[in-house]
Amino acid sequence: MAEKTVAIATLGCKVNQYESEAIAEALEAVGWEIRGINEVCSAYVINTCTVTAESDRKARQTIRRMMSKNPHAYVLVTGCYSQTNPSAVSAISGVDYICGSSNKLSVVERLEDLYKKGEKNTDTEICIPSLDTAEFESMSITKFDRTRAYVKIQDGCESHCTYCTIPAARGPIRSKPMGEVVDEVRGLIRGGCREVVLTGIETGAYGKDLPEHENLASLLETIDKLDGIGRVRLGSLDPSIIKPEFVDRIKNLKSLTPHFHLSMQSGSSAVLASMKRKYNSMQALRAVSLLRNAFPTLQLTTDIIVGFPGESEEDFEQSERLVEDAKFLMVHVFPYSKRSGTPAAAMKNQIPEDVKHQRVALLSQKAAAVRSEILDGLVGSEVEVLFESHSGGYAYGHTPEFIEVKVRSAGDMHAKICRVRLVSHDGTVCEGELV
Repeated sequence: MAEKTVAIATLGCKVNQYESEAIAEALEAVGWEIRGINEVCSAYVINTCTVTAESDRKARQTIRRMMSKNPHAYVLVTGCYSQTNPSAVSAISGVDYICGSSNKLSVVERLEDLYKKGEKNTDTEICIPSLDTAEFESMSITKFDRTRAYVKIQDGCESHCTYCTIPAARGPIRSKPMGEVVDEVRGLIRGGCREVVLTGIETGAYGKDLPEHENLASLLETIDKLDGIGRVRLGSLDPSIIKPEFVDRIKNLKSLTPHFHLSMQSGSSAVLASMKRKYNSMQALRAVSLLRNAFPTLQLTTDIIVGFPGESEEDFEQSERLVEDAKFLMVHVFPYSKRSGTPAAAMKNQIPEDVKHQRVALLSQKAAAVRSEILDGLVGSEVEVLFESHSGGYAYGHTPEFIEVKVRSAGDMHAKICRVRLVSHDGTVCEGELV
């Protein structure tokens, strides 16, 4: 029989990355050797994304590229794209098994079945359970990439923003019981993990389906008391969760990093209303102010969509002002992508592609100027850096605020936390010297 070798290709978000690691550990437990995605293997698992039309295209491209390495390999496809469009995946000749976003670990059992059978499926097997009654899929990890581990605490979204397919791809809100999250984090600490990132499809919705005392603030407070806990970082948050009572509970936690990713999407209240977001621009800026008052060294990152249907020049300028007023360290700027079946796809006043790309360039330029100004203000200060990698004679790492820093180093400083004086920056990365 062929060797039990498998590569896992992961597309999309940090939740997908976590789930792929959980799949990898489950496969290793039954004797599979995990190899790189560019290697010839006897099996390939592709964990897909569907957040944009480009994501769909990349999913199909990745499936075909992986299969081209070994036409005889077993091919199993999971994730959001296969959940929402299994027919498009099954139309790709050579795919053996397709599952969705609520039963990802089923690829382990199915791959074992294929291997024991010793031949590929003549017809693609499709297993896409309904998400209406889906429960949180129990999975966990013990390994992590060098210093940082992502821990999935929540799945699903019920916001139904007019541009988004994620509720259809991920289903209703499901949370991992607090005790299970804490046990997983405790195990990662024992394994030497220096930073844990708590993530989900709608991280701020954690606990909505659990007993009242199991909420995001309670989870953070409990993890903060664990022996040996290092840094705790949060995944993307909807600005609507940033309320005084929430901030009061988390502002003095020793492990929580003063860095938050707020998924703003626009600086225009009119556009936010059209998107059916849960806040307007004034409420978003109020959330920023609450966090800045609570965390003196705070840095913020965000996502913004430009070219949403009906977005006027004034609306776009309000997004530019938001970036400047909120002083975001980093902004992920996306052109609006029409998704079939969403309300926004049928809206009037669709923005031409050339205008979208022009606005992406302008807002990216604005964001770069704001970032450079922030880094200017940090030069000369001393910061704590958790080093994660080494390249070209430099050790690279991040501060708790998620400032990327490099220092000259003859060797790998992996997992060390050092005091560094910042001396310059190139607009993206700060260079420093060890204190």
